[in-house]
Amino acid sequence: MNALNKAPLQIDQNPVAGIGWMLLSGLCFVALTAIVKHLGDAVPAPQSAFLRYLLGLVFLLPMLGTMRREKLDAKTLRAFVFRGMAHTVAVMLWFYSMTRIPLAEVSAMGYLSPIYVSIGAALFLGETLRFRRIAAIGTAILGALIILRPGLRELNGGHLAMLGTSAMFAVSYLLAKQVANRTSPAMVVGMLSITVTVGLAPFAIAVWEPVTWQQVAWFFVIACFATVGHYAMTLAFAAAPITVTQPVNAMQLVWSVLLGALIFGEGVDAFVVIGGAMVVGAVVFIALREHQVRRGSANRPVVP
Repeated sequence: MNALNKAPLQIDQNPVAGIGWMLLSGLCFVALTAIVKHLGDAVPAPQSAFLRYLLGLVFLLPMLGTMRREKLDAKTLRAFVFRGMAHTVAVMLWFYSMTRIPLAEVSAMGYLSPIYVSIGAALFLGETLRFRRIAAIGTAILGALIILRPGLRELNGGHLAMLGTSAMFAVSYLLAKQVANRTSPAMVVGMLSITVTVGLAPFAIAVWEPVTWQQVAWFFVIACFATVGHYAMTLAFAAAPITVTQPVNAMQLVWSVLLGALIFGEGVDAFVVIGGAMVVGAVVFIALREHQVRRGSANRPVVP
């Protein structure tokens, strides 16, 4: 975790290592979702989310020195607070949806966040939406409709919760982009953990149920998997270009389908697989296209 105190992280480009780190990241996130699925709804969603973040604060210890030395202006502090609020809602909805819908649907609908980010960036940050990106967004929306099939099957609160989860995570990401250039990575990660823990506390207290030490241990394991997953993803992005890592990241959908079918006895829904593939494909296309545009801009000669 000390690497978070050093910005930017510098690693020699190594596509094989990038693939390995991204595979590890995906497996960590799938293991995290499996544990949450295993715990079920014995612990209310807000309390589950709170315990995950509270126990995860131990990973902030290496960052405290850097965070104490930084000074935040009022605008940046407000952005951190609003990001924490959006993320708080997102994680509560995510924990709730995990107890209501299959793993494959959670994973597939989770990929909608980058789609919301693209739309939000155009609406609020002034980014241009060109035809290819609009087509990819349309493909992702169609894929989501295939997954949900409104009017053709009964939808429950878990489906609505995942739609809200993806939207709130997108808001969190857009706010993170605004503060990333003004503060260190340690501050960005640390403030998110602190604000979300504080934000979840009143919701958790309102529905608090007694927990066993075994459940507490499981929530600490969840926090560990989340930390390792995010850190491995950071190493993957540093070790290899996005053209290599983003398709590997899409493997999370495959792991979720297999895990749901083999461990939790969830049927493999062809509509979810097809719709999920459309959403993931659109996200991968947008990521690769953005990478090409940035590389082209960086290589374009400056005209005096």
